[in-house]
Amino acid sequence: MKDEVRARWGGALLVCGKCSKKLGGGFGRKGRSSLAKALRAEPGLGKRREAALGVVEVRCLGVCPRGAVTLVDTRVPDRWRLVEPGADVAALAAGLHGE
Repeated sequence: MKDEVRARWGGALLVCGKCSKKLGGGFGRKGRSSLAKALRAEPGLGKRREAALGVVEVRCLGVCPRGAVTLVDTRVPDRWRLVEPGADVAALAAGLHGE
């Protein structure tokens, strides 16, 4: 068995699953998708090893904001984002690629 596998990820986006579950969607074209699913649909983002930036939904990040989802970019670990439902995911993804 292999000890390691290669990934093209330049970093990972950690999306709080507990925040997402509390909101029950609010993102994507129709506003029914979770933030993680909406981000994975953007070019260059995904959960497979070929993505430039990985999107991982984690259990709970401990911030628990009202009416928002916590997002951590591992390339900038000292700045956590709070993303409200209905936010422009394409613009968010473009901003994340620029960091």
